Amino acid sequence: MSASGLYTAGQVAGTFAVIATCACGRADTSAVTVAASGGSGGAGVPSLGLNASLNGWRPFPDDNPWNTPVDWAPLDPNSAAIIANMAPTANLYLDWGFPPYNNPAYGIPYIVVSGSQAKVPLTFTAYGYESDPGPYPIPANAPIEGTTASDPGSDRHVLVLDRDNKKLYELNGASNVNPDGSWTARNGAVFDLTTNALRPLGWTSADAAGLPIFPGLIRLDEVLGGEIRHALRFTTGRTRRAYVLPATHYASSITDANYPPMGARLRLKASVDISRFSPQMQVILRALQKYGMFVADNGAYWSIQGVTDGQGRWAEGLRDEMTQIKGSDFEIVKMGTVYTQ
Repeated sequence: MSASGLYTAGQVAGTFAVIATCACGRADTSAVTVAASGGSGGAGVPSLGLNASLNGWRPFPDDNPWNTPVDWAPLDPNSAAIIANMAPTANLYLDWGFPPYNNPAYGIPYIVVSGSQAKVPLTFTAYGYESDPGPYPIPANAPIEGTTASDPGSDRHVLVLDRDNKKLYELNGASNVNPDGSWTARNGAVFDLTTNALRPLGWTSADAAGLPIFPGLIRLDEVLGGEIRHALRFTTGRTRRAYVLPATHYASSITDANYPPMGARLRLKASVDISRFSPQMQVILRALQKYGMFVADNGAYWSIQGVTDGQGRWAEGLRDEMTQIKGSDFEIVKMGTVYTQ
């Protein structure tokens, strides 16, 4: 059994019970049909290939924390104090390539494969004891986030979605230079997208918080379809030496409770008027009000990750629009148990 199956959905349910009790905030789970971007696929069936459309299919069950609306969830009593330590005057930043530059080195790509994709061996150079062992179904041409030349600070993530087996394979610090076809990575994680199982408490993933990366990315197929039906992921400058579910790992030495733990969930305040923004930006902001975003890693303040589109379909000026949204426009959803060990 994958290590990601060792932590049960029942333990998650207790933490998010306060959210689930309000059915008025639950999303419409009907599929949004979006034109396929590669390979075979149809409504509710992901297409194959690089950054392919999921065609309305949503990873994880509907009651998974990623897919649960929080627009009516209670506010955390320490929200204001924590936000004050998160650069509240800084603006939200969309961290991927945009026209006219659209540099594919910026953004986190992914690839969708079929269940027949050959699996390759893996060697982990760090956190191997917290990694799910290989082999993983990684094609030789799987995209690696960033490049040594243009993005030396990249985490070099590799994200592979097996659409037929509903499994997600993620690597951090990946390299495929091995002549035998195997891959090397700092660490890796496998997620069963049909369950709510988390990683074991204290374990990392390809992300510092122990969360999956792919479900929190802003994807073009969703934005063009008019709705993002899940929470997003973002980074912040300083976090607490703690985590809250669905995160399972911390990456800080700060013990002050006025800093956000990994897995803290923020939402855009309902009072923020999003009607003045462009259609694509409104899709993103609606998701931030309804589903919010998880603290997933340490990094630039208020940096939200998305997928680069090499065809120039992201609206020019989208990133500039986002500078109108500040950190102070967010609040923290009531947190459950805070784990410090």
